Amino acid sequence: MTFLRSTAPRRAEVGQRAPVGQRALGLRSAGLAVVALLILVQPAWAKAPPESFADLAEKLLPAVVNISTTQTVESRRGPDMPQLPPGSPFEDFFKDFFEERNRQNGGPRQPRRAQSLGSGFLIDPSGIVVTNNHVIAEADEVMVRLQDDEEFEAEVLGRDPKTDIAVLKIDPKGRDLPFVEFGDSDALRVGDWVVAIGNPFGLGGTVTAGIVSARKRDIRQGPYDDFIQTDASINKGNSGGPLFDLNGKVIGVNTAIFSQTGGSVGIGFAVSARLAGPVVDQLREYGRTRRGWLGVRIQTVDEDIARSLGLEEATGALVADVTDGGPAKDAGIEPGDVILSFNNEKVESMRQLPRIVAETRIGIDVPVEVWRKGARKLVTARIGELEKAEQAQLIPASRTVGEPEETERMDFFGLELSSLTEDLRKEHDIDGETKGVVITGIDFDRLNTQQKVSVGAVIVEVEQQPVSSPKDVAELAKAAKEKGLRAVLLEVDDNGTTSFISLRFNEG
Repeated sequence: MTFLRSTAPRRAEVGQRAPVGQRALGLRSAGLAVVALLILVQPAWAKAPPESFADLAEKLLPAVVNISTTQTVESRRGPDMPQLPPGSPFEDFFKDFFEERNRQNGGPRQPRRAQSLGSGFLIDPSGIVVTNNHVIAEADEVMVRLQDDEEFEAEVLGRDPKTDIAVLKIDPKGRDLPFVEFGDSDALRVGDWVVAIGNPFGLGGTVTAGIVSARKRDIRQGPYDDFIQTDASINKGNSGGPLFDLNGKVIGVNTAIFSQTGGSVGIGFAVSARLAGPVVDQLREYGRTRRGWLGVRIQTVDEDIARSLGLEEATGALVADVTDGGPAKDAGIEPGDVILSFNNEKVESMRQLPRIVAETRIGIDVPVEVWRKGARKLVTARIGELEKAEQAQLIPASRTVGEPEETERMDFFGLELSSLTEDLRKEHDIDGETKGVVITGIDFDRLNTQQKVSVGAVIVEVEQQPVSSPKDVAELAKAAKEKGLRAVLLEVDDNGTTSFISLRFNEG
């Protein structure tokens, strides 16, 4: 564009009008010169888009399969009885009406067979298929159809609802099946080309292309969300299908779309290969997942909490509670610690830590760097197995502090605090072993926090110091304010759930 603008004035200064043929030649020459210049000044990072995806599609299509499931569900014989408020005068009327209708229609509902469709892909010539868990969940029968329309009944080797990944096995009867391999999803950049292949709306092998719109998306689908966002067209039936890079490697498993209509609006999500790959390996080997476990309950470190703890930036994962008998407890990790790094990998945010821990090999000792009372501290934790901890139903133990005392109002917080009495325990259903100071009133006009605060919650610690009376809370908060802190950190037990709340001081 600069070249075109710069040549226009010089042509105008000549003051002569060139013959048509010469003008045409000049324009063609100028056009060639522009193209040549653009080629010369093209940035090193710029890459031309592929002329065609045909060769790639031809290579990959045979390894992508269609999956159909059959499930026995209760048959419906007309509309359901409407939901009415308990005690409604119409409740008995509608109940009698629908019971009579059922009798007229032949009695109770009969079971029927329901079918659903999805996608998957072969990762081994012996017949190992990867798909989404939600594609085959609750299915009585799973069938896999290849590109050549040959069908096989599939066995479910294992499935993981937390990442929505499932692994199937079909018997190819001595035939070597085409397959694809997982690639490096961490190498993806926003803007890279990707290709999705699947079974949208039951149409069979369909190829769509787009770019990576975003990475590391958390769409609140599970504790380990690590989604690749793409604008490649993904629709119903694409679930479980592969997302490829231009090298033909699987860098994601298409799982979800953002849509108000059920059709593609250019926002689709794929489970990253980094997350899916290890899960697939575990399901193949053990029939279940074997994730690392630390034994902490964590929460986000926001700017207020970071200032309260003396951290320079809002980073890491704040430990809200430690499971008794878990690896963190044995390592000496305490509530109020901020985990800054785990196994030499920096923890940028709270959501990152569960993924890092889950991917860590069980039974090894790893370094954990924590921030505690204004200083860094290094501890060593031996990683346990999450699934065994879940089976054992391990839960955080109740914390205990001193004895309760008098009631006192804290006007600069907008909180009314009281000692813990038996009446208050019964009124707010507070566990008998929980000790601290109970919040009995809240002035929301004066409360200065973005976090949830509830009447009946028990303040257990202030600035990481145990409290046993409203006076303790007031004195520790006053000391924090005199130090020049803009906020004070409270550890709060709300109906058995521990969390940290940063309350900012009101001016004046």
